Amino acid sequence: MIKTVGLLRQFSSASAQGPGRGHSQINMIRNRLGLRFALCAAPLLYFLIASSAAAQETPSGNQQAPAANTQQPSASTPAPQAPQTPEEKKERKEEENTGTSNDRLFWTLPNFLTVDTQNIPPLSTGQKFKVVTRSSFDYIEYPWYGLLAGISQAENSEPEYGQGAEGYGKRYGAAFADGTIENFMVGAIVPSLLHQDPRYYQLGKGGFWHRTGYALSRLVITRSDSGQREFNYSEVLGSGASAAISTFSYHPSAERTASNTMSVWGTQVGYDALTYFVREFWPDIHRKFRHKKS
Repeated sequence: MIKTVGLLRQFSSASAQGPGRGHSQINMIRNRLGLRFALCAAPLLYFLIASSAAAQETPSGNQQAPAANTQQPSASTPAPQAPQTPEEKKERKEEENTGTSNDRLFWTLPNFLTVDTQNIPPLSTGQKFKVVTRSSFDYIEYPWYGLLAGISQAENSEPEYGQGAEGYGKRYGAAFADGTIENFMVGAIVPSLLHQDPRYYQLGKGGFWHRTGYALSRLVITRSDSGQREFNYSEVLGSGASAAISTFSYHPSAERTASNTMSVWGTQVGYDALTYFVREFWPDIHRKFRHKKS
């Protein structure tokens, strides 16, 4: 908490440095906050996964130890999958029918482009735009951008916007536009042009670090609509294009620099990396809470 307050103080000092610094500096602080969250979340996720695995492997007190000559499974033998609950079966059926999901990260944030099923039909151009529109204008997005605009207003970032209701409205519109443009460029426009699959396919098996590496590698590796592995142009080019559009169009003229564009681009990629990480392990957290509730 103290470190977070310190970052927010840096947020304030970045805004006080004058025009041309607010947009890039604020995105740098947000990126550092996101990375700090990832560093804090990683041990928690590791603990949840490790404790869950230990609970499955530890025999209960009334079970007998296996005989000495019992044949052990080889290292290459895949671990048995846990039986699916009715809810998980319903989610799997939804993915097979629509190619997308109705899942939400932490029961709130749209997670409609994350799937567990590996062999599902490709999304058409219309489906890509439909699911991104559904995510971008989800009810949770409006208070989220309102919060970002409020922080920006309090710190007087991009002072050209001014204060009062008019300044807040401009900041709210800019924040909403930033997120929406990035969603469409990465999830619909570039994937449609290059015939790439914008969905995140959860690995769901293996150790913590193996799955973390897989999640982060999705920044540069994706699938084509035909199922082939490809360089993730949708992420790299899409986020870069959205950073350029937002910086050089509706943000104040003092912010329209190449260095600022690169900073915003890096911030967006950093948040996408964090999102991939959370999307990979969210089913484990969800399942653990579900079991506790049961």
